Amino acid sequence: MSDPLQPLVDLPGVREAADRARDALGAVHRHKTNRRGWPTTAAEAAVRAARASASLDGGSTELPAPGEAGDPILSGALRVGQALDGDALTLLQSTWQRAPLQALARLHLLAAADLVEDQELLGRPRAGSGVAERLDGLAQLVTGGTAAPAPVLAAVVHGELLTLRPFGVGDGIVARAASRLVSVSSGLDPHNLGVPEVSWLRRQQAYRNGAAAFASGEPDGVGSWVVLCCGALEAGAREATSIAEAAAS
Repeated sequence: MSDPLQPLVDLPGVREAADRARDALGAVHRHKTNRRGWPTTAAEAAVRAARASASLDGGSTELPAPGEAGDPILSGALRVGQALDGDALTLLQSTWQRAPLQALARLHLLAAADLVEDQELLGRPRAGSGVAERLDGLAQLVTGGTAAPAPVLAAVVHGELLTLRPFGVGDGIVARAASRLVSVSSGLDPHNLGVPEVSWLRRQQAYRNGAAAFASGEPDGVGSWVVLCCGALEAGAREATSIAEAAAS
């Protein structure tokens, strides 16, 4: 049976971009600070990622004062960030590897808890438009349906969830978190140190244009999205290096 993502991997520049992302994240994990102190740098990365991810969805980047509710989009992003850190990440990663749709439901519950009035809608994909079928296809890819390099799979998962909008609310935060789960579970970024969200925030128009190109389904458009995401992973590794350097000083 042919690999559904192999034609994408064979597009010009895709494999090279994936290799650069892998090399950059590998170097971050070998940084002297991260040999033993990675839990501290990972926690800082999670907060930076949450703030940037919230801002991409129109939320605030200002952390609330103790006792304050704060911006609901940021609050959701921070809850997702906590689920992607420490022991919580271990549990979520395990769910992702055996039942990715269950993990997505969990991410949506965390991201959108303050954004919907009907709590029954949390974690439930919307009906129609082939949503269920496309989510099933995504789950098959995540659970062994492709041998594509991890940065490529992370980009496809990200792009599919971002453009499909399976829940209707909080989908951007869920999509970016799911791409992180691919990076962690594949061994690309096992300690979740990278912060690609900062790159996407700095290049918002390119990010939105890239998502639109992915949604077109055209090979060149999908390929350009993957290359963009690989570049963000590479930039996220530089952000992670700055966190490690600050922790060492």
